[in-house]
This record gives sequence, C-alpha cells and structure tokens, in this order.
Amino acid sequence: MPPKRKASASAAASSTTTKAPRPSKLARENNITAQEEGEIREAFGLFAEPMDGEKDGVLPINDLRRALIALGIPPASRSELAEFVSILDPDDEGFAVYSSFVAICALQMRTRADRTSSAEQAQEVDEAFKLFVGHGQSQSASSSHNNVITMAHLRRIAATLKEDVADDVLRDMVLEANGGAGVTQGVDRDAFENVMRRAGVWR
Repeated sequence: MPPKRKASASAAASSTTTKAPRPSKLARENNITAQEEGEIREAFGLFAEPMDGEKDGVLPINDLRRALIALGIPPASRSELAEFVSILDPDDEGFAVYSSFVAICALQMRTRADRTSSAEQAQEVDEAFKLFVGHGQSQSASSSHNNVITMAHLRRIAATLKEDVADDVLRDMVLEANGGAGVTQGVDRDAFENVMRRAGVWR
C-alpha cells in the first residue's frame, strides 16, 4: 500500500486561513462591508429591546444618539439628530428598526470618510503650496494664504529642477493660473489648487 502523501504547506495554510465574512444583502444595499455591519449590529444590540416580528429587536429612539456615539459617528447637531429621528421613526412610535438604523449609519460612515478625505486633501494642497512659496514646515497652513506664487518662485523651482524656462513662459503660467489678473498679482493658494485640479492632481 503506497504511503499517504502529506499535504503541502501552502495547502495546509490555505485550509486554515479564515475567509473574510461576506457582506449580507443589507450591507450590499447600503454599500458597507461585513465588518462595518458587524460594528453597527453590535452598537444596535447595546440598546435594542425585543419586539414581536423584529428578530433583531428595536432601538428606542431616545437611545439613537448614544448608539451613534458608540459607533463614532454622532450627529453633528441637534437638527441633524432630529432629521434622523424623523427618518427612523416617521410615525412617532418611539423606536427604530434595525434595517433603517443600518441605512442611517451607512450614510454617516460615508460622510465621515468624505470629511476625512477632504481634510487630508486640503493639507496636501497647503504643503504643496508651501513648497512653491518657499515656506518651512513650521509655518501654519493659514499663513500660506497671505502669500502668492510669483515669477521669482517659479524661477527658483525651475533652477532647482535644472530646467531653463524663459520668462515669457513663466509669465504665461502665472497669468493662466490667476485668470489674467496680472503678473504682479501672482498665484494665491486657491488659484493654485484650481490649477492642480484641472491638471488632475486632485479631484
């Protein structure tokens, strides 16, 4: 009888690797991951109360804010909380069902991600602008708004890159960036960001 072959190390590893949970239909409908829904379910469960016909129970509407805080996505204001309440409990029954709670949480999660992305992008713009105007990293982002990119700055950048760029080309670059406001006006931070967006550096 031939000896049994041992399973290869890779096969053994693959058999013990835990597969990531697949998102439920509800998660897919709300464009969230299985992990995110797990976090939402856990927060819901902290405050849920049993109710016939609702296998997940219901969330007392008075606990909505605390549940959102537990998820790290609290409403930004009282008016926003009131808006959530009107969506989750339109008939003023005093509770919210799980599926509706998931939808609100998914919306809040996307909003939080968008805010984070916008803040990070603004920081990138500030840092790039500082490189042009020659500020050190120690200067605050707000101070960069009081400066403009001039032809002298562009000459310095060109020299650093060892590029020989004619003054008329640099002049045209400034005028195009600031909408023809004049060479002496330079390019402020907002105009610089617009140029970078048009170039596809930032969306």
